[in-house]
Amino acid sequence: MNGPPDPALDKLRGRIAAARLGPELEEQGTVIAIADGLATIAGLPGAQLNEVVTFGGGARGFVLTLDEDRLHAAFLDPMAGVTAGDIVTRTGHLASVPAGTELLGRIVDPLGRPLDGAPPPDWATILPAERPAPQIIERDFVSEPMETGLLVVDALFAIGRGQRELIIGERKTGKTSIAVDAIINQAGSDMICIYVAIGQRMSAVRRVINAVQRLGEPARTIFVVAEATAPAGLQWLAPFSATSMAEWFRDQGKHVLIVYDDLTKHAATHRELALLSHQPPGREAYPGDIFYLHARLLERAAKMAPERGGGSLTALPIAEIEAGNLSAYIPTNLISIADGQIVTSQALFAGNQRPAVDVGLSVSRVGGKAQWGAMKAVAGRLRLDYAQFLEMKVFSRFGGFGDAAMKARMTRGERIAALLSQPRFAPLPLVTQIALLSALNEGLLDALDPPRIAALKTALPALLDADARLEELRTHMQTLDDATRAVLIEVVRSGLEQP
Repeated sequence: MNGPPDPALDKLRGRIAAARLGPELEEQGTVIAIADGLATIAGLPGAQLNEVVTFGGGARGFVLTLDEDRLHAAFLDPMAGVTAGDIVTRTGHLASVPAGTELLGRIVDPLGRPLDGAPPPDWATILPAERPAPQIIERDFVSEPMETGLLVVDALFAIGRGQRELIIGERKTGKTSIAVDAIINQAGSDMICIYVAIGQRMSAVRRVINAVQRLGEPARTIFVVAEATAPAGLQWLAPFSATSMAEWFRDQGKHVLIVYDDLTKHAATHRELALLSHQPPGREAYPGDIFYLHARLLERAAKMAPERGGGSLTALPIAEIEAGNLSAYIPTNLISIADGQIVTSQALFAGNQRPAVDVGLSVSRVGGKAQWGAMKAVAGRLRLDYAQFLEMKVFSRFGGFGDAAMKARMTRGERIAALLSQPRFAPLPLVTQIALLSALNEGLLDALDPPRIAALKTALPALLDADARLEELRTHMQTLDDATRAVLIEVVRSGLEQP
């Protein structure tokens, strides 16, 4: 009797038809020691690095190191119930993650398992967590800007699509806020965003997720979470898994922004696992391969050539330093790998200058090559003027400046500081940034008190959007002619006249 087609039944029949029947070879080993998140296993001579193994109770791990007569596997599941003497079985599969559009809008762990309470979808694609970085011939020049909505970044340290820009600073100086602002600013753009939490407190992760869901575009964002209480193997795997998820979109010709929060905790996890597996310790007890660990991760960020689809993967790794020590081991490693760094300052943060970006220590090694011509035309002297103001501000504590020119520079510097100050989760459109800098260069802001500048930044986007004369600027940012500049200044003047 023929009834209506049943998709579930058809799928089951397909799986039965594809099943291979017959004897199977299974290779087993034995657990000989258990440490915090790591198992030492005898046997399994055919195992390979990153291969997934299963323990007797059903827990899984992946092969982290190989010795002559034993191997070490990091747990991917809670290790409760696993004891010495348990049987371990090879799976023959490398540590892999799901990829595809089904991940968009989801909160998952590094293996793609849902953390948001929704059921797991049917994954169409499975990719290895560790994949080789694109070759040089497959890459293109980084020349297209990735706008963050932060004036201090977009004007002074422009980030390009395909770039790796490190965000580094002391604890509680707004590093994650800069990255989250960049994610929120992609709402309405063509960029897909991935936020990776590595060893973070779940309360902090929830604040990030809530901010993106409230102000960003969560339907185009993926959250990969390996919280502080997760097994060490999951924390170690998290950035690699998330990068494979991002590469799937990049290989489809799309543009992806990925935030690693943060790689100092990832390095600490790697050190912990390395010491437990008896690898020789080096500087600060880190193993000798710590540089290679992050180099092979961050090299996967790239702008692909048109023949390879033209997609891009932009990375914003976050690193934490102590007592302002940028010359520590992990920070210097990451600085040398990345294409620039945004350094946050404890002194600026305490002085209520936020984002607390230190313009003297920050740099983008792509910079002007990935900056719109219109922005470049108005941001020429901004960094120099602001740096001079910060230096003069230090000396002004010992007495005032009698020179009128010096007083004028201090006044201009105070206006620049007010202009670069932005509250969290309030990104500025690029046209608004260009208009504000045009007004600054024209001297319109010199007579304004800083609170008036903050009010102007709030009101200006609506005024600019309502002016049809700026439509061409919104679509063609390559140049800024005198007529368009005059229109921008006129709109700013009208904003100043409002009560």
